[in-house]
Amino acid sequence: MPANETSLQAPEAESRIDIDAVLRESRVEEVLERLERELIGLRPVKTRIKEIAALLLVDKLRGKFGLSAGPPSLHMCFTGNPGTGKTTVALRMAEILHVLGYSRKGHLVAVTRDDLVGQYIGHTAPKTREVLKRAMGGVLFIDEAYYLYKPENERDYGQEAIEILLQVMENQRDDLVVILAGYKDRMQRFFESNPGLSSRIAHHIDFPDYNGEELFEIAELMLTDMQYQLNEEARRALVEYITLRRGQPHFANARSIRNALDRTRLRHANRLFANRGGVLTREDLVTISAEDIRASRVFLSSGEGKRHES
Repeated sequence: MPANETSLQAPEAESRIDIDAVLRESRVEEVLERLERELIGLRPVKTRIKEIAALLLVDKLRGKFGLSAGPPSLHMCFTGNPGTGKTTVALRMAEILHVLGYSRKGHLVAVTRDDLVGQYIGHTAPKTREVLKRAMGGVLFIDEAYYLYKPENERDYGQEAIEILLQVMENQRDDLVVILAGYKDRMQRFFESNPGLSSRIAHHIDFPDYNGEELFEIAELMLTDMQYQLNEEARRALVEYITLRRGQPHFANARSIRNALDRTRLRHANRLFANRGGVLTREDLVTISAEDIRASRVFLSSGEGKRHES
């Protein structure tokens, strides 16, 4: 056998890794299963997160054989409308990085512009550095990141926060992962204005809006968690509500559904309270009726009903 072929062959005992054992030890599958349970739909997002987890796991396994393609770049951008699960996925991503040994703590620090940018000279740098200090060893999630950059305001201090962020993303990328989030079109313009940030983002993940069936499943899951149930008429009313609400302005996917259920519970409680002379059963306390849902202004045909979510 040629010498070069022999040199490529590792000893039998050292050339095999039990992938199932590695998965059990890392607990990454447990985190991915939790993500699957927590979020309805979002199939492209879940697939991409699994792909990233697989890349990180294989990178670790390659390291056991002395193989390295260099440390993977982990900074990310999540784009999509409000209420599509970006923060929840960021939380699970932080866990995945931790169980696979890519972060020390696995915690998530979620911030917006107000947490990073000061209002006067000398205020921004300490604010930004304090946030970065809290996030070290985990993930920094910056929602609506494009608000950091306001070129129309010459006295805005957002650019100072961006410059500090750029330095840390480059020099301390082994101890901090940054996830920038926001509307897709605005994030694209933000990156065009800040190419230094764009070049440091390795993974772009777009979060689609939920369809009507998925939103109904989300509502049922939320109600189950709160120990409520829908009777049959209420189920039909909720389907109609979702159809109408999706066509109105300022719809925020799962966030709007949660807000709607909070108001539905309020109407349910007031309906029961109005029956003070009677007797309530456990069934009464847990069952949402159609009237609790149809009392929403979303069902009104007036201009006021169309303008406001309720």
